[in-house]
Amino acid sequence: MNAANDKAVVLLSGGLDSATTLAIAVQQGFQCYTLALDYGQRHRSELTAATQISRLLGAFEHKQVKLDLRTIGGSALTAEIDVPDADRDSQDIPVTYVPARNSIMLSLALGYAEVLSAGSIFIGVTAVDYSGYPDCRPEFITAFEALAQVATKAAVQGQQLAVHTPLINLSKAEIILQGMSLGVDYAETISCYQADANGLACGQCDSCVIRQQGFVAAGQGDPTRYQI
Repeated sequence: MNAANDKAVVLLSGGLDSATTLAIAVQQGFQCYTLALDYGQRHRSELTAATQISRLLGAFEHKQVKLDLRTIGGSALTAEIDVPDADRDSQDIPVTYVPARNSIMLSLALGYAEVLSAGSIFIGVTAVDYSGYPDCRPEFITAFEALAQVATKAAVQGQQLAVHTPLINLSKAEIILQGMSLGVDYAETISCYQADANGLACGQCDSCVIRQQGFVAAGQGDPTRYQI
């Protein structure tokens, strides 16, 4: 696909996966408009990281939207619930799952894409090395993409919208290697569920452990800045 001059909205959290997704979209020739959601998460350092990553990877514009999901809670990231240490043997959906977060983020991206007359949205979900969140699965993305075709004025008037998930079938190691080949500086990314104000990672939560194991499997040094 020659995507030169095509606009795309790229959801950017400040983490490893979304940074890699942005690098892929840029490499494919899209004019990227990054979108971060300030949803009341435990730390703001990931939002600072998103702004920096957007600039470093050459996005055309970065936008941050505020929507306080603490008003409904239900997650260790938005309520007074302790973030648990990683348990990679558990089959349960962890308490770090944020109800409807990806649905909300994709809906905001859809609205932004319509305003920009953009035909693409990129989201860095993966269904391989992940925490088992239901809104990271291929069937969720397929359902949302179908919704997008009937949900907007642009779609009704014939402009189709594609939801791109370039990482969905990749392991964390494969994501890291691809990102490194595209110049992603993973020291600038923050994946931790409970990073401190300086962006230092705890090293114990599910996201930290998945990230650590990814660098080991990729045979690369881990550039993450840890609290201890």
